[in-house]
Order: sequence, then C-alpha cells, then structure tokens
Amino acid sequence: MKSRKVEPPDGGYGWVVVMSAFFTMGLTAAVLKNFGHFFIEIQNHFGVQASTTSWVTSTTIAMLHLGAPAASAMTLQFSQRVVIMLGGLLATLGMVLASLDLSLPWLYLTMGILQGTGLSFSWISANSMVSHYFVRWRPIAFAIASSGECVFAVMFSPFFKWLIDTYSWRGALLIIGGLQLNLCVCGALMRPLKKTTRPAQDTKDSLEGDATTLLAKRRTFFQCFLMRKPEFFLYILFAIFSAAGFFIPPLFLVPFASSLGMDKYWPAMILSVLASADLAGRLICGWIANMRLVRNLQLLTMVATLLGVVLLLLPISQNYWAILVFASLYGFLFGCVVAIHVTAIVDIVTLECFDSGLGLFMLLRSIGGFTGPPAAGWLVDYTNNYNVAFYLSGVCLIVSAAFVVLVDRLVHKRREAAEPQVYCAIDQQEDWETAKAESDTVT
Repeated sequence: MKSRKVEPPDGGYGWVVVMSAFFTMGLTAAVLKNFGHFFIEIQNHFGVQASTTSWVTSTTIAMLHLGAPAASAMTLQFSQRVVIMLGGLLATLGMVLASLDLSLPWLYLTMGILQGTGLSFSWISANSMVSHYFVRWRPIAFAIASSGECVFAVMFSPFFKWLIDTYSWRGALLIIGGLQLNLCVCGALMRPLKKTTRPAQDTKDSLEGDATTLLAKRRTFFQCFLMRKPEFFLYILFAIFSAAGFFIPPLFLVPFASSLGMDKYWPAMILSVLASADLAGRLICGWIANMRLVRNLQLLTMVATLLGVVLLLLPISQNYWAILVFASLYGFLFGCVVAIHVTAIVDIVTLECFDSGLGLFMLLRSIGGFTGPPAAGWLVDYTNNYNVAFYLSGVCLIVSAAFVVLVDRLVHKRREAAEPQVYCAIDQQEDWETAKAESDTVT
C-alpha cells in the first residue's frame, strides 16, 4: 500500500488551524510591528544614530525572510507543527537573551537573528498549513488568520509602552519573550492532514514516477527553476520593493509623532488605530478577493499604488488628528495588500509549487526588508527630518505596484493561451469515450 495526501477539506478542523494561525500571527508579526516602541529607548541607551539603531529591526526582518527556505524544507522533513513549536522556542530565547543588554551587537544577534529566525519558522509554517487546508475559502481563511497580527497589534501597542515605562525596555523584552512561548501551544494545534492509502502500482514506471515525485517534494525548496518564469521573477521584484517600503512606517511613525511634541502615549494610540484599520483592510479585501470581482493581481495593483500615495502625503500632517487620518488610511491599505499578496503566489506558480514559491518569495524579499529601514535611517540622519523616511517608503511601494501590473498581464496571457488546449483535451476525451461506447455496443 502507498500513502498520499487527501484533498484540502475546505473547512472542518481547518477552522481550528485558522484560529491557531490567528494567534501565531499575533505573537510574531504583531510583535515585530511594535518594535518602533523600542527604537528611541535603544537609541538613547546606547547613544547611537537612527541608522545604527534601525539595524536591529532590519536584521529581524531579514531573518524573518531568510529563514523561509529552511522553514519550508523542515516542514517537508517533519511537519508544520514541529517547525512552529521550534520557532516559538527560538523567538523566546532571542528575547530573553536580548534582555541581558550586553551590547548593541548583542541585540543584533538575539533580538535580530534569533528572534527573526523564530518568527520566520512560525509564520511561514502557519501560512503553509492554512494554504493546505483550504482551496475555495483560501482568501478569507488567509484574511482571518492574518488579522491576528492586527488584533494583537492593537493590544500590544499600549501594552508594550506600559511595559517599557514600568519595567524598562529590558524587562519588557523578557516579558514579551515569555508571551511568545505560547507559539508552542499554537503549533501543537496544527494537526497535519491525514493520509489515505491506495494499492501499490504494479508497473515499474509507476513506481519510478512515485519515487521521482517524492524526491521532488523533498527538494522543493531548491526549486529555483521558478525564477525562470518571467511572471514569478517580476513578482519577486515586487516583493523586494514592497518589503523595503512596508517596514519603514511602523518603525519611524512613533519617532515622527514624538518629534512633533506629542505626549508619550499618543504615538502608541496611533499605532493601535493603525492596527484596527489594518484589520478592517484584511477582512474587507479578503472578502472582495473571495467574490472574484476582479483578479487578485489587479486588486493588489490598486491597493499597493494607493498605499504608496498615502505614504507620500503622510508627512504633511503636523498635528495628532491629521496623523491619525493618514495612519488609518495607511493601515487599511496595508491590510488589503497583506490579505492577498501571499495568495497571489498560487495564481502564479500553482498550489503544487506554493511552498517552494513562498519560500523563495520570502528569501529574496529579505533584500528589501534588510535594506529599507537602514536606508531610511541614513536619510533621517542626513536630513535630520523624519519626512524623508515616508517619502522613500511611498516611492518603493509605487514602483512595486508597476511590477504587479506586468505580472498580471503575463499570467492573464498564459491562461488565455492554455484555454484552447484544455478545450481540445476535453473534446478528445469525449470523442474517445464515444468511440469506446460504440465499440462496446457493436461487440
């Protein structure tokens, strides 16, 4: 007998997986999104420039993406459950060691490399699990799971600020590390899909084909042949530029608001409102994507372009309420992008190559995540003005949207070219069945 995976159940225990992924997103991405609260504290503690401090966050972001291929490979060797639990242990270890406050390079190692690797293992595996449990409801399932980042970010923003004021930034890191240990519980709930059995094939060719398939699956994270697909290569360019723009605003929004003379808890409230708008964007855009009113890539182009425009306009705000309006628009559009930019990979490389495509997507996306915040920090140091950070972010996102336009055209042309072949194959199958029926009747 030979085992094979069942088809995605599109429900049932899959909703438990979605809720587990919901908490996983909260304990990974929401923590990273609130790193801005530690920016000024670390900068003042070590007496360094903004560009030097931003390397802590950029290292975390880089490891979040660089760990993706390893996470994809480990899910094939073990399971998503094991990888998520391992990620929780690494994330906790990173925060606990960072609280020792040995030096700034020590933070690069612990808060950056260890924490980022742990976040990557948990985040990638949770997304992979959701994609394997759903087909029809995949967009809305992803939207619900990713909304955990927003819900937790709303709570974490004032909570982290309170922790810093009460226990110092070092004590806050220690407590946050303890919270991230709950990722092990989330991983335990990620039940792998059961396998069914089928009779072993009698022919040697079939056995060799099964062996080849198994070998290809175990080496899927090395499938760099995907880069030969022009649409996937362009989507990688979108990933690089969008990542460069994504992680700049959450890092510099708190320092920007503080530079305008706002009280210490007002910037925290801005991040909470931003996260609430982010949640609305994810759910609404996930619902729209599930209705198939427009193609996912078309929708992604529109929201990414609008997001870039909002970030270019954000620096004109010079008071709390103006910043709040632009931060809300940014959060809503950011949520729209996040809700569909991962599921769009399936449209480009198909579900069979999704794990490999996601791993490669995250790996190369690290280029933007690693260079974006330090580049913005260098511009802030050079101009002594936080506005330039948002200008850089907006330009990167608008450029990324241009690449999505090209991807959509290529994917659409490929599908149009494939349709006649599909209809021809169906006609041939029908003719063969008709001829066989007539032959059986004559016999």
